[in-house]
Amino acid sequence: MLHRRTAPLTLVLLGLMLSACSSSRPAPPKSGPQVVRDRLAAAADAPYSATLRAITQSGPRRLQLMEGRVNLNAPFTGRTTDTTEQYTEDVVITRQKVYRRATGTHGVWQEFPASAAKGGIPTDRLPQYVRLMLGHSASVHQGGEPMRVSARLTPKDVEAVDRTVGRNLRPATAIDADAWIDNEGRVVRVRQKTHFASGPDIEATITFTDFKNAMPVNAPAAS
Repeated sequence: MLHRRTAPLTLVLLGLMLSACSSSRPAPPKSGPQVVRDRLAAAADAPYSATLRAITQSGPRRLQLMEGRVNLNAPFTGRTTDTTEQYTEDVVITRQKVYRRATGTHGVWQEFPASAAKGGIPTDRLPQYVRLMLGHSASVHQGGEPMRVSARLTPKDVEAVDRTVGRNLRPATAIDADAWIDNEGRVVRVRQKTHFASGPDIEATITFTDFKNAMPVNAPAAS
């Protein structure tokens, strides 16, 4: 039996020991979605540029190849070359307009609204796009780097991030989306397989590499 004078002190020491043991336990690992959210939140806010390679295909048939350099973390601007089965064009994307003309020619540039540069992937809102995926029961694959996030979306879902892109996708019944996020919070790759009620699937993949400072992009000089 403990002496009356020592019992309270013993109980206090026991409590301190239990508290110390409890505080020394490692924190439970974060869930995959939370790791992705933390990466996106820690990403730099400054605009930057990247080399872009975008391929759109239906089965083994390549429909379009776009290559060039673009600005991200800011209004989507850049200079690319767009190749399809019918043509190869040089493209200049500014905040207000998109300029296109056949590669190797020196004629007049065709002008289009900036929204004409938008396809089926919200390229200038990729962090928001990944957060949208996380909000739609996304799977997070933590087996390698960069980390991959996968989700099934609808055109209406995508409209919440970019109305124009969502409208471009309206003929689709569903979109299977994958995005890869590196350890600096940059979205370095996006792949979408778009399904239709009638007609074959269309798969689009955009990859970003060679990250550098943002670059100036101006309207091309008149020829």
